[in-house]
Amino acid sequence: MADVMTMSTTMGAMWFDTPGKLALGALTGLVFGFLLQKGGVSKFGVIVDQLRLKDFTVMKVMLTAIVVGGIGIYAMRAMGMEFPMHIKSAQMLGVGVGGLIFGVGMAVLGYCPGTAFAAIGEGSRHAWFGVLGMLVGAAVYAEAYPWLNEHLLKNFDLGKVTIDAQLGVSPWLVLIPLAIAVGALFFWMERAKRLTRPA
Repeated sequence: MADVMTMSTTMGAMWFDTPGKLALGALTGLVFGFLLQKGGVSKFGVIVDQLRLKDFTVMKVMLTAIVVGGIGIYAMRAMGMEFPMHIKSAQMLGVGVGGLIFGVGMAVLGYCPGTAFAAIGEGSRHAWFGVLGMLVGAAVYAEAYPWLNEHLLKNFDLGKVTIDAQLGVSPWLVLIPLAIAVGALFFWMERAKRLTRPA
């Protein structure tokens, strides 16, 4: 019995999690990549044109995901489905510097991490260089993390905060206005596109 438990622990360490969870993760990733591809955000030109403020497909996809995801999570919690939120600490310096590095990398490569893998699935060869760069960057960051956390990331750390908790209101008083604002923005963008389209 002890040998079986030892083997199970060893297998768990080797695979990081149970086969069921790994299969669910793979299926989720497959669906996510499929939706990215169908949404058009795995195209180099679409990403670059978003940064040039000529094509807002990426922003529409991201804002839609934020609103739908937020409503879905809090709706499930309202129905009694309790699960951990896994809120990350708001390390503002780290978020700012990380966002800058992410933005520059996305502008240079023309993909973000998710869309790079989707582009590889479509047959894009230059996306491989970006993925390799991400892996190298992740390895360097992992090695440097203890020093960075001690000397930089702990500064300006707001803790595990959420907007609704900071305001002292229900999450719905944040989500509903956000959904309305996003819907109004999409309506305005589509209207502006039709008005500027050549006859």
